[in-house]
Amino acid sequence: MTYQTKNLINQVKNIFLESSDFTNKTLLSNEIKLELLYFSSLASSDKLIENIVPYLTKLEDSQFQDYLYNITTRHTKELDEVIESLLKGYIALAVEDADVLFLIYLSDPIKRSIDEPKSELIVRGSHAGFVEHLSTNIQIIRNFIIDRNLVVHIIQLGTKTKTSTAIIYREDLVNSAILAEVKRRLSYINIETDILITPGFIEEFIEDDPFSVFPQILYTERPDRVGENIMDGRIAIMTEGSPAALIVPVNFFSFYQSPDDYNSRWTTASFIRILRMVSLIIAITFPSIYIGIVSFHLEVLPNKLIIPMKNAVENIPYPPIIEAIVMEVTIELIREAGIRLPTPISQTIGIVGGLVIGDAVVKAGLVSNVMIVVVAITAISSFVVPSNELSAAVRMLRFPLMLIAATFGFIGLVFGFIVILIKLCKQESFGVPYFYPLAPFRINGLKDSVIRLPLWLMKERPQDTMAKRKKKMKLIRGWDNHDQ
Repeated sequence: MTYQTKNLINQVKNIFLESSDFTNKTLLSNEIKLELLYFSSLASSDKLIENIVPYLTKLEDSQFQDYLYNITTRHTKELDEVIESLLKGYIALAVEDADVLFLIYLSDPIKRSIDEPKSELIVRGSHAGFVEHLSTNIQIIRNFIIDRNLVVHIIQLGTKTKTSTAIIYREDLVNSAILAEVKRRLSYINIETDILITPGFIEEFIEDDPFSVFPQILYTERPDRVGENIMDGRIAIMTEGSPAALIVPVNFFSFYQSPDDYNSRWTTASFIRILRMVSLIIAITFPSIYIGIVSFHLEVLPNKLIIPMKNAVENIPYPPIIEAIVMEVTIELIREAGIRLPTPISQTIGIVGGLVIGDAVVKAGLVSNVMIVVVAITAISSFVVPSNELSAAVRMLRFPLMLIAATFGFIGLVFGFIVILIKLCKQESFGVPYFYPLAPFRINGLKDSVIRLPLWLMKERPQDTMAKRKKKMKLIRGWDNHDQ
């Protein structure tokens, strides 16, 4: 070994001296000294023994260099490259009289089976979900989209973490300006950080308005959903170690769409989408409407309801706004407890919270019967949203609207709703209008937003993606020709 190679090996040994899984072995083959450096927890010892060692021990001096150059992915003299490769599952092989270290990839990554995502259950369609291994996820997407125009661009994010991140898109569809903007924003994440870069980390760095309540990037663990969005001209971002993909650019109505919608008949899908929109209005405004009615506008109720409503709230020792906030916070606590606890216990918490606590607070005279009904309907409506990110935004918007309704009644509620609409109309996602197709209004976009028309009528891609090719369908029910 040359002096430079020996010095490089000694530096590596000194750096990883305290790591118990760092392995250094010396072999002698045909009077040629070999030295192996690797992490036993990352590189596969079985692959090393089966695939590499037998060949090395049989080769003559003249064959060593040629053989190693054939089987290795690269060779190097740089310390940083050796360290980075060892930490990714490579072995470093030093050969006597060689002035470089040979790097051989022998990692055996841990993989779990491809299961249905727990956060995005589906009734009809593919039940496959992403896993934590990036190359496996890319393989799944390529199985969905078998096209030469599908591009997978992998970059490293973070000078410390060096997280492998894939930007996936259709080159013949994606808008060049949007793609350039995505890459530009991602390039700014190459910071010196000790935090593991995940999709949530990336989302906060690249979204247009980080202070907005509404999510501007679609988070999904479903390959079919990613494939459909890529085919519409959108871009998917995935990282090593996470089973999730980020989709950009998106609009508000993308969060209310589910893969189920395209696997059901269009009449059923349209009805469910309208139901989701109604649930959005209920989840945001129902407690506020109740507070406004009880505090200021009892006259809007039918005559037969005024007296029962008045009797229900007159014995409550505090104003309706306090009553509503206490119950809403209680629901949020029960929901959060149900998520964090093991499944059998979480089901018990839901029953205790929904039945025992609800019945107890009414009998104690702390909350009215009507408020229990309002809170229950509101909670159910907020759970209808297919996206967890938008569901959280809807739940948060409830509280400022309740405060406004308690202060100004229906007038305050109307102004609060106007502010929300202004925000939705003003917001963008990578330069794309967030409230498309309502602002700006586009009739063609309505085919797949609040409702879903038959697939054979949606011959063009959504305008908000600004795809290079608008048409996505040519033959439309060609068999249905009654003139023949």
